[in-house]
Amino acid sequence: MGISAGELRTLADRPFELLLEMERLTRAAIADQTEEKVEQEWVGIGFRLSGERFLVDRRQVREVMTYPGKITRVPGSKRWVAGLASVRGQLMPVYDLKAFLGGGVSVPDRATRILVANNRDVPAALIVDEVLGFRRFASKEYTGEWAPTILRCDRYMAGAYRRSSEVWPVFDLQALLEHAQFQNVEA
Repeated sequence: MGISAGELRTLADRPFELLLEMERLTRAAIADQTEEKVEQEWVGIGFRLSGERFLVDRRQVREVMTYPGKITRVPGSKRWVAGLASVRGQLMPVYDLKAFLGGGVSVPDRATRILVANNRDVPAALIVDEVLGFRRFASKEYTGEWAPTILRCDRYMAGAYRRSSEVWPVFDLQALLEHAQFQNVEA
């Protein structure tokens, strides 16, 4: 329980107590603002695929990496399964997200990145054309609608965020990893 502004004036002749109370009130106000901001803000990772921009919830991505130096092809797998790569000493399946979604095989360049999924059950590293960094949106910028995409990914969309004329579709990585078509890697 704090004191009112009028009661603060009564502490004018006790400067140390006045400063302590002002500090307490300031900390409480900052804590309130921080809680409001966290509740109203959504943070995603922006990425580009076949010339289109998408977002993925930052909690669905464990890490963003540069393209691995070596990916070993797995015989008998579909063409969108790029292969296996060593990620921090562990073998990780690498998938060409653009090829899976019908956008053609990725040709790695300096901007190509790997999104490592944050999923214990389905280890996956997904090749994307470019990572555009963190994007922050207010909850009021969310919409359940997005413009049609060139890639066949509507079943993996989870709404979009709209800021002025920009629309950022949200790609649901968990929906992709759990989809039977994605889990069927045998050619």
